[in-house]
Amino acid sequence: MNRKAFLKNAAWVTAAAALGDLPVSAAALTGAAKNKLPRWKGFNLLDYFLPTPASAYKTTEEHFKWMRDWGFDFVRIPIAYPSYLNIDRSKNITPGDVYKISNQAVDNIEQLVLTAHQYHLHVSLNLHRAPGYCINAGFHEPYNLWKDEEAQQAFYWHWNMWAKRFKNVSAQKISFDLVNEPAMRDDMNDQHSRSGPVPGEVYRKVAKGAAEAIRSENPEHLVIADGNNVGNTPVQEITDLNIGQSCRGYYPGTISHYKAPWANKDINNLPDPKWPGQMGKTNYDKASLEKYYQPWFDLIEKGVGVHCGECGCWNKTPHAVFLAWFSDVLDVLKSHAIGFALWNFTGDFGIIDSRREDMVYENWYGHKLDKKLLDLLRKQ
Repeated sequence: MNRKAFLKNAAWVTAAAALGDLPVSAAALTGAAKNKLPRWKGFNLLDYFLPTPASAYKTTEEHFKWMRDWGFDFVRIPIAYPSYLNIDRSKNITPGDVYKISNQAVDNIEQLVLTAHQYHLHVSLNLHRAPGYCINAGFHEPYNLWKDEEAQQAFYWHWNMWAKRFKNVSAQKISFDLVNEPAMRDDMNDQHSRSGPVPGEVYRKVAKGAAEAIRSENPEHLVIADGNNVGNTPVQEITDLNIGQSCRGYYPGTISHYKAPWANKDINNLPDPKWPGQMGKTNYDKASLEKYYQPWFDLIEKGVGVHCGECGCWNKTPHAVFLAWFSDVLDVLKSHAIGFALWNFTGDFGIIDSRREDMVYENWYGHKLDKKLLDLLRKQ
């Protein structure tokens, strides 16, 4: 948009707003593209995040009520697919085991989704661990999602199963987030073993196959793909597939994952987290956040919807530093109407029972509530 057109457009928008016809927004004045995904705001729920059916995390109906009453409208449910299998868990999973569904476990997951809907929360169903892949380590998979056709066919089968379960549920209420934080890795037992992004043509094949398996049940189903390279990089190869994309709110990891053992090889030799400020050889501030997210803003300009499916900070980062950094993260996302889901609701990253040692909690029905974090999330 040239300067003359910008001024003409700005004058028209401002005049219309003055008459009550339109709100003035930065996007309207600059001609920025509108994010096609809603600006959902909410939390990740970890009830089925672990591969065993019994989880330490339990979302109650009361939790959903609190979310709704606090003004949130979104939950993402990351699922480890073994949690809904009927298998011998004392042994490694085999290719045949991958199809042994526990109807009771699937019913339980469906009930969690339907309860969220009762409280007007959109649900994003995500395979955090999929047949042949998980970003986390410490388990055996019988094949590799990015290399083996057998794994890909199993992946499509699982998504078709979930799509059938929610065949008659509208895209206003549910979306399907294909696989959490894709990356190449060969050694599932080494939590630091990653070899970079999934090749673009491979990512496209897998995402396209899964989306087709989902939309064969309901062509209106909403599909979302996490960014490549552990959620950091937009997937240019799928921009024509009518698939939304999910970024992450963990940059820089020196703040979000400070002293997290699964993200740092040596937790005892890390730079003190500061915001803004110098950490190691890099200076971080709000401008560095805007630079990091610019490729995602460019994706919106191409007509692709973007949401931040995970964000937040582990409980070892000083609380004041966390809030200062996270306020800037949310502001930058908000500038392009990108919503967010905190990892998690209850637990080490959450607003409830996060086990931080450097803050005063508010008592909330017997739980420890991080009121400052809640207030920050609610004002966005």
